[in-house]
Amino acid sequence: MARYTGPKNKLARKIGEDLGLKGNPLKVARRLMIRPGQHGVRGRRKLSEYGIQLQEKQKVKYIYGILERQLHQLYVQASKNPTATGSALLSLLERRLDNTVYRLGWAPTRAAARQYVSHGLVRVNNKKMDVPSYRVQVNDVISLTDKAMKVPVIAQMLDSENADVPSWLERKKAVGKVAKLPVREDIKEAIEEQLVVEYYSR
Repeated sequence: MARYTGPKNKLARKIGEDLGLKGNPLKVARRLMIRPGQHGVRGRRKLSEYGIQLQEKQKVKYIYGILERQLHQLYVQASKNPTATGSALLSLLERRLDNTVYRLGWAPTRAAARQYVSHGLVRVNNKKMDVPSYRVQVNDVISLTDKAMKVPVIAQMLDSENADVPSWLERKKAVGKVAKLPVREDIKEAIEEQLVVEYYSR
């Protein structure tokens, strides 16, 4: 599946927020309020209602590292859910395997987690899974391969005591389990999902 491969900081500057795309937030913060491009120093014009909805939709795409077609497909699925469409959409995004690996504290960014999955360093229910968009289910057991634990960055992440694992996941070193489906309260990113729903329901 296609993915964005350009400069990550440029996306954060475009939105005007740190989207967690880079491991060094201080580097991002230095130029965060300067828009990319020749006229970036002139500041930001006031956005229309449509512009605000579009920007929020773009922000969700950048945060989770997906493209327009994938996000729209997830919105269609979420709109069929009896719960609130926005919350259902975020829940589907959270259940992506690359995001789950990131939430378990094994990767510094979602892009790194996606690379781990693509390189076959992650197992689901003891079977190799190399599809980043795979949707985890309740009671799925996610684990790292022996090869993964020899990667210095992963070994460092495993030794870290600062892993902030959300309540829908359980983790013991290199093994994690999906305890329940994620809900809106489990997502700390500043996302206004209703704006995304309004954008797609125009």
